[in-house]
Amino acid sequence: MKIILSPSWELSTDHSASSYGQPVLVKRSTGEAFGPGDILKPYPSYGFMSAADAVRRLAKTKKLDEDGQSLVVEFTTLIKK
Repeated sequence: MKIILSPSWELSTDHSASSYGQPVLVKRSTGEAFGPGDILKPYPSYGFMSAADAVRRLAKTKKLDEDGQSLVVEFTTLIKK
């Protein structure tokens, strides 16, 4: 399963870095995968943040179906804030 969060980012359980169905955040241009605790700068106008925070921010602008929402929740709750 995968959901496109923006032209640059997707959340996927189909990526090779996904283990046991756990979603990873994937940079679409490179295929690089990030876990929820990884630190990244999703866009030049954003500051550095955890991948979980990036997914929360990107998901706010998307209309996600129930499966998409569940995937976001699963990814963002894998680590404690």
